[in-house]
Amino acid sequence: MPKKLIQVQNVVRTFGKQVVLKGISLDIMENEFVTLLGPSGCGKTTLLRIIAGFLEPSEGQVIMDGEDIANVPAYKRDVNTVFQHYALFPHLDVYNNIAFGLNIKKMPKDIIHQKVMRMISLVGLEGFEHRDVTLMSGGQQQRVAIARALVNEPRVLLLDESLSALDKNLRKEMQLELKEIQKQVGITFIFVTHDQEEALTMSDKIVVMKDGEIEQIGTPVQIYNEPVNKYCARFIGDSNIIDGIMKQDRLVSFDDADYECVDYGFEKNEPVDIMIRPEDIDIVPRNKGLINGEVKSVLFKGVHYEVIAETSSGTSKTVTMHVTAERDIVNEAAREKISATSFSMDVEDVPTLTDGEVIARAKAQAWNFKDEDVSIARVSYDVKPEAGTYPCTFSTAAGTEIKININVVLPKAVEDKQNEESIQAFDFYCSVDDIKESVALDTDLIRWADAYAWSTEDQSRIEIWDVKYDFDDETIVEGDYPVTFSTQGRELKIETTDRIEEGQRIGLCWNPDDIHVMRKMG
Repeated sequence: MPKKLIQVQNVVRTFGKQVVLKGISLDIMENEFVTLLGPSGCGKTTLLRIIAGFLEPSEGQVIMDGEDIANVPAYKRDVNTVFQHYALFPHLDVYNNIAFGLNIKKMPKDIIHQKVMRMISLVGLEGFEHRDVTLMSGGQQQRVAIARALVNEPRVLLLDESLSALDKNLRKEMQLELKEIQKQVGITFIFVTHDQEEALTMSDKIVVMKDGEIEQIGTPVQIYNEPVNKYCARFIGDSNIIDGIMKQDRLVSFDDADYECVDYGFEKNEPVDIMIRPEDIDIVPRNKGLINGEVKSVLFKGVHYEVIAETSSGTSKTVTMHVTAERDIVNEAAREKISATSFSMDVEDVPTLTDGEVIARAKAQAWNFKDEDVSIARVSYDVKPEAGTYPCTFSTAAGTEIKININVVLPKAVEDKQNEESIQAFDFYCSVDDIKESVALDTDLIRWADAYAWSTEDQSRIEIWDVKYDFDDETIVEGDYPVTFSTQGRELKIETTDRIEEGQRIGLCWNPDDIHVMRKMG
């Protein structure tokens, strides 16, 4: 059985009032390649620096070979570090950079030469012994940094995002080389990264971190196939995460349908998160799978296509857009024009209505015959907080005026209990020119209709995902037009080698062991 080399026990680290590590406990074995994985700010580099001895824990212990080393200075620990930017000595060549630590220890020259040449061979830099390190590529500099750390024969090598400065192809090459070097030297590597591919490629064990805590520890296969929660599932690889209900052991439900799975041990009817990886979903003819869908987008990714299929529609509401022609009021005597448009508003907004808001909602404006703006001096209205139609008049100081209607309506939301969403929007007025001159029509339609959606579970705002209409904005004329606002429906990402067309109606299927059920976070 592998021996525990490092034991991190209940380590807490604070910086002022900020708690960066919240009681971290972790066992690291001999000859193990361990990756600390997480986003920026999760505490992974802080933990690495505590193991290295560059920081002391505020609480807890770091034990190495049975000895608490939390207060042992970095230079006395049997640990070496390769930093993100390598920190090579620019005035020394490759050979002397690698030999630096051995020279400090005043080892015999012949021993130093043997060790340095062995490291140069190990990292594949034969013939580069006397090369100026400042003239080397990023990958070559990294090899020098690794060799300089390994030549001291530490028990543990720490690597702090040491591949992040390399380009994509070189980074992939170095992932394989690092793993091979670790096998050859037979020591423990602790690697910090936020790159999931690096973690999956190199690691014996992955430690997924979030907000100063460990979310999951496991092998790459365990982390990928059996994430403990939605955070880990999304951080490692692409995933479809679906809200569901665990009806009973090995039976889960979502979107009003039951599906077999292999998970068990949950409470009956417990709310859960369901993960299905994109590569585990097969595309079949419509009505021949477990669920039907419509292809929304197709991206070619080289070895496969990435398909987004909508399997259930979002929450939607349709309103009427009243389109009018521009009917500017002309005052020849004052040499002025004025325009405004009737509008609808929610009865709940009436108590806070201001003149400025009325002008904005009506898109009221005035100008003279030289096309210079003229101020609207008076806004006259008497709107009550009850449904009805109320007249409103806009006037300039010279007496140029226009009358519109303010339509106060009761809010009528559409509630979708299945999706736990509600959406609301109002009939609205706009002009032909408003439509033709809009540079972001969907956004303007959402604004004009005062359309918004929210979660009935926690009242949080939900994005309006789709705006549907059947008019041509270039040729639109006066009239009434239906406009439908929708939230995002259930969309699943699929990876396939088959060519699929946008708009195609398809069936989707998967096996019971392709569904992974996770407990809700928190």
